[in-house]
Amino acid sequence: MTTADGKPLKVSLRRALRRQRIWAFLLVAPLLLFILVTFIVPVFNMALRGIENPQVHDIMPQTTSALKAWDGEGLPAEPVYAALVADLQAGYKSKEIGKVATRLNYEKVGMRSVIMSSARHAKRMKDGPYKEAMIHVNRAWGDPATWRLIKRESAPYTFSYLLAALDAHYDDNGDIAMLPQDRRIYVPLFIRTLLMSATVTLFCILLGYPVAYLLANLPLKISNLLMIMVLLPFWTSLLVRTTTWIVLLQSQGVLNDLMVWLHVIDDQGRIQMIFNKTGTLVAMTHILLPFMILPLYSVMKTVPPSYLRAARSLGANPLVAFWRVYVPQTVSGIGAGSLLVFILSIGYYITPALVGGQSGQMISNMIAYHMQESLNWGLAGALGLLLLVIVLVLYSVYNKFIGIDKIKMG
Repeated sequence: MTTADGKPLKVSLRRALRRQRIWAFLLVAPLLLFILVTFIVPVFNMALRGIENPQVHDIMPQTTSALKAWDGEGLPAEPVYAALVADLQAGYKSKEIGKVATRLNYEKVGMRSVIMSSARHAKRMKDGPYKEAMIHVNRAWGDPATWRLIKRESAPYTFSYLLAALDAHYDDNGDIAMLPQDRRIYVPLFIRTLLMSATVTLFCILLGYPVAYLLANLPLKISNLLMIMVLLPFWTSLLVRTTTWIVLLQSQGVLNDLMVWLHVIDDQGRIQMIFNKTGTLVAMTHILLPFMILPLYSVMKTVPPSYLRAARSLGANPLVAFWRVYVPQTVSGIGAGSLLVFILSIGYYITPALVGGQSGQMISNMIAYHMQESLNWGLAGALGLLLLVIVLVLYSVYNKFIGIDKIKMG
């Protein structure tokens, strides 16, 4: 078969479909570019920072090359010390040696002073032998553990940051070991983050389900008014909503004053509800509650009221009819809201920072600390990478046992 211009019909159809695909791609290209620039590239960069290790490799290339032949036993030979002096001199002159000192200090406390003081002495060294001279400058150069550390961290990529994010480290022999129990920070923070996110999600289900049910079943005039109240927090700054809870929950705040006035507690027994885990849970539940209500409402609006009436007419009491007939039809909304609230809460930063105190901090606050204060971007990247992996694993488990295709927004 041919078209009016004499071309085969199959060829014309293929060309038409190709043109449609090209136009469709051009239409979504701006969105794809936006996602690539604002999401995929930053996530990839964050993951890369968690394993990148360029400082020693790039700033001390002669030492890195000389240490490749060293077997890790005893002290290196004179050529390695000569390479070290040359790299220290070059690094001191270019003012880059401080990056090496900082990097090694992340692995072993005190290495910054060792590197910086050695660089200042090395700039005055003219001729060898350098081995005895460097050991005289600092006894650390006579310790094989120092050289094993430099050799291990001279690779362009490392697992040191990921180990630190799991409260582990390389010992002096290069073996992986866990930190003592009293020095473990990040694993307990990850556990706390997951538990608090799950708790916030549960609270949002318990509080949001009745509200969504009312929105879906009340007369339109009343439900519209309630919907405005649900959406009102979106029109208010997150910072304002968070700081308001400080006013409400602090020891001299509104809730404590009200309980004292009602003689529920005395003035000396005011409850500390802020700058702890309680404050974080309350504030996050309030902020994330609309993200649970809206998916539930959109699913509940699709459930015909006649189903409950039919169950009642068949002999079921109101509670059984609600639990056996109505609730199963809203499970998809519960799943959508739970997934949305959990993913949002697991990466929350501002609210725990303002109202969390010491016991209400989450892993996102530690990531921000390393990004803004300690400037250990490698460890921040490793923590972010682990958090991303945890979310993806939980998502996969959810998809396996429940099914992501069962989630509905309406």
